[in-house]
Amino acid sequence: MLAKVGWGTSSTVWLARDTQRWWWQSNRYVVLKVIASPYIDRDAAKHELNIDRRLKTNPSHNGFLFVRTTLDSCEATGPDDRHFCLVYEPLREPLWIFQRRWEDGKLPPSIVKVYTRFLLQGLNYLHSECRVIHTDLKPDNIMMRFEDPSVIEDFVQKEVENPMPRKIKDSRSIYQSHNDFGRLKSLRVLPMIADFGLAELGDGPEPLRHPIQPPLYHAPEVLLGTGWTYSADIWNLGVLIWNLMENKDLFRHIRSSQGAYDPRAHLAEMIALLGPPPKTLINREERWSEVKWSHAVPNAEGELCQTAREYYGGPFFNSEGEFLYKDPIPNNFNLPDSVLSLKGEDKQRFLDFNPGQKLSGSDHKLGSNGEPSLNCRVQESEAESEGARLLPRMRHPYS
Repeated sequence: MLAKVGWGTSSTVWLARDTQRWWWQSNRYVVLKVIASPYIDRDAAKHELNIDRRLKTNPSHNGFLFVRTTLDSCEATGPDDRHFCLVYEPLREPLWIFQRRWEDGKLPPSIVKVYTRFLLQGLNYLHSECRVIHTDLKPDNIMMRFEDPSVIEDFVQKEVENPMPRKIKDSRSIYQSHNDFGRLKSLRVLPMIADFGLAELGDGPEPLRHPIQPPLYHAPEVLLGTGWTYSADIWNLGVLIWNLMENKDLFRHIRSSQGAYDPRAHLAEMIALLGPPPKTLINREERWSEVKWSHAVPNAEGELCQTAREYYGGPFFNSEGEFLYKDPIPNNFNLPDSVLSLKGEDKQRFLDFNPGQKLSGSDHKLGSNGEPSLNCRVQESEAESEGARLLPRMRHPYS
C-alpha cells in the first residue's frame, strides 16, 4: 500500500504496487477498493462484481476501452474482520475535478465532442453487448485516465519523500486521503465510465420501474413511472454534457425553498425546455399508475412507497393531458437558447420526452453533417492534438 487516494461511507481506496514483479519488469500499480462493512456493503460489492462479469463480455469492442472493469478481487484481513476488496486500474481523477482545470469550469466544445463520442461508445458497449444500464451517470462516476505512466511514478516518489499525514485514534492509524496528481502533462486523458454499484440488468423478464438516478438527472420516464431502460443513461449523459459546457445545471430550480427535491418543478422545467410531453407518454403513465413495484421504496421523508405517484407526488397531468401545475413553468426557457456552445441538432439529440427518440449509444457522432464514426485511435489522436493547443489555458484544480 502506497497512499490512500479516496474514501466514502462504505469504503476506502488505496494506491498499491505489485511486489511480485521481476527485477527487469517496470512497476505495476493498482488501486484497491476496500469495503469497510463486512455485511451490507459486502453484498453491494458482490453485486458490483456480478455486474463486472457482464462488463467483460467482449473486450474487443471499441467501447470496452471506456468502461472501467475490475482486474481482480480478494479478501484482506483487518484488526477486527475480513474485508472484501476490488482491484482496479489506477485512474487520475473524476470528471468534476477535471472540469475545474478549465477557466470558468467550461470545457471547450471541441473537447466535449470528442469525449462525448468516447462515452457514447462506452454506453453502446454497455447497452448492446453487456445489457447493462448504469443508472447513475454523473461527474463523480466518470473517471479520467492518466495521460502518462510517469505521473504515477512522480506521485509515488513524492509520497516516499513526504509520506501522507496520519493520526492515531483508538490505537488505529487514520491516513489523510491524497489524490492530487498535479498538473496535466498533456490532454491525452480519456474518460471511463465507472462505479457500477447501482447498475441494473436490462434484459430481465420484468419491466424496470423503481426509482433510479440522482434528482438532477431524473429522466421523465423515471418520474412518471412508465418504465425505463437504456435510454435513461442517454438522458443522464445529455444533462451532464450541458454542465460541462456551461458550468451550470440545465435544470436549476428543482428544489423547494427548504431545499427538498420538487418533482413538479423538475417536470415544469422539462416542459418549458422540450414542450409538452406526447399524449402516448401520459396515457402510459395512467396505465401504470396503480401497478405496484415489486418492493416498497422509502422516499425522502422515510415513507414506504409502492408506486411512482406515491414516491414522486403525482399525478402531474389531468385526463386531457394538461400539466396540473402551470405556475412553476418558467418563461423564456427553451432548448435552442439554453446552451450557446452547441449548434443545430446537437441541442436536441440527448433529451426527449419519448425514450425511443433519444440518441442511442450506437450513435457515435455529434453534429448534423453526416460525419462518420471514428475509430478509437483516430479519436485519441484528435483529443491529443486539440489538447496540445488548449493545455496552456488549463489551471490546477485546487488553485
